[in-house]
Amino acid sequence: MSDDKIEIENVTSPGRTERVNRAKYEAMREALLAILPDKAPGLKVPDAKAALLPLLPDTLFPGGDKAGWWLKAVQLDLEAKGIIKRAPSKPVQLYRKRSGHMNVSADAI
Repeated sequence: MSDDKIEIENVTSPGRTERVNRAKYEAMREALLAILPDKAPGLKVPDAKAALLPLLPDTLFPGGDKAGWWLKAVQLDLEAKGIIKRAPSKPVQLYRKRSGHMNVSADAI
């Protein structure tokens, strides 16, 4: 198994995994967890994207390229792992399930 890929889950497709670029996944995961509040209702997805874009390395996401796709992929993976949750409202609002997990490496999940 190559270290440049990481296996992610999808909360909407239980049991299905996909292998994606590790560096982009980890950069997006770190940025998303950094900006999400740790209680409901959280942030709407467009607000989360706007807040995390400045935190992404331009080498991986030049001009924010593909950030929306990566945000969704990481969101669904972290929801499947129980690290973030959706508030029970529309539109989708995200928040961290618990604090203190930000030091957990992607390898540990």
